[in-house]
Amino acid sequence: MKPETAKMTALLLAVGLGGGLLLSVTGLPMPFLLGSLVATGAFAMLRPASFPARYGFPVRLRMLFVAIVGSLIGARVDSDFVAGIAGLWLSLLVITGFVALAHVWNFTIFRRLGGYDRATAFFCGAPGGLVESLELGEAAGADARILTLQQFLRVILVITLVPLGLSLLHGEALGSAGGMSLGRDTAGIGALPVLALVCAAGVALGRGLHLPAGHLTGPLAVSATLAASGLWSVDSPGWLFSLAQIVIGASLGSRFFGATGPLIRRALWLAILSVGGMVALAAGLAALSAQAVGQGFEVMLISLAPGGAIEMGLVALSLGVNPAFVTFHHLYRITLTVLEITLMSRWLGIVGARKATPGRDSRPR
Repeated sequence: MKPETAKMTALLLAVGLGGGLLLSVTGLPMPFLLGSLVATGAFAMLRPASFPARYGFPVRLRMLFVAIVGSLIGARVDSDFVAGIAGLWLSLLVITGFVALAHVWNFTIFRRLGGYDRATAFFCGAPGGLVESLELGEAAGADARILTLQQFLRVILVITLVPLGLSLLHGEALGSAGGMSLGRDTAGIGALPVLALVCAAGVALGRGLHLPAGHLTGPLAVSATLAASGLWSVDSPGWLFSLAQIVIGASLGSRFFGATGPLIRRALWLAILSVGGMVALAAGLAALSAQAVGQGFEVMLISLAPGGAIEMGLVALSLGVNPAFVTFHHLYRITLTVLEITLMSRWLGIVGARKATPGRDSRPR
């Protein structure tokens, strides 16, 4: 890592820590993730001259903490959950319908109301697979700046509004705002070597099998296997999970470098329409399917909500539900969405299209 990159990254992490500490006193869900994201995002927009040329948040640093989070989620899997996987076909069918309807809704919003070109609207509308949407979208000629902003706003709004709404419904804080954490305050430094081995093995598994979001799903699979078999319990100190939120939030916030006020305002109101429609759709499907699936309304809602698998898992803990159930459905949604946008973009002739001319087709009308 170049010295200027290291200094900039350290500064972003310091800003993210400050934002996380500030938001932690408000009672909002996922304070260290959201606080870090908002603080570093604001810094990136207000102080663009502070960034070195062609700066990018270190991918390896972000992926390290994504692997840690995956390992901690996998540790919540037990033998009862594994035995019941075959019976999840109905809830997975509901999510399949959700992905299709949500993408159609989003494409209509971004194409008709936002005036985005076809490729940009299509990949902005993907209800999951953030990284894959960005990569495929850029290759298809979508406006990378708009695509990045809309996809991040989707995640930000969902992980903020859904837990907050459930907290208001229950009259008390849920998830991380209610003190829930994937780590345990009683776990000490001695838990870290095992966690490191699980992360390393999981990342290798994810790469070897080319798993979607391999840095998350690989460690999750290894950790879940150890936990379900009773061979080993993967754990970590609570502070490590807070640190993971700060790092991931800073990596997201740094993406707002160079974004202007008018662009953000336009993207925000479109994101509010998009996310509002998807959450309403998720709530409707949850109400219709909860009894048949054998789960409560809130459980189905947080399993369908298109974003924030980690925070939805924390809310599941607050509701007395194994977060592995919720996370499993989110991983299915992400995998299905990646498959859908890959196949549909080819079928519709979007992938391989000529790059849009900057200032014309790529510009929101």
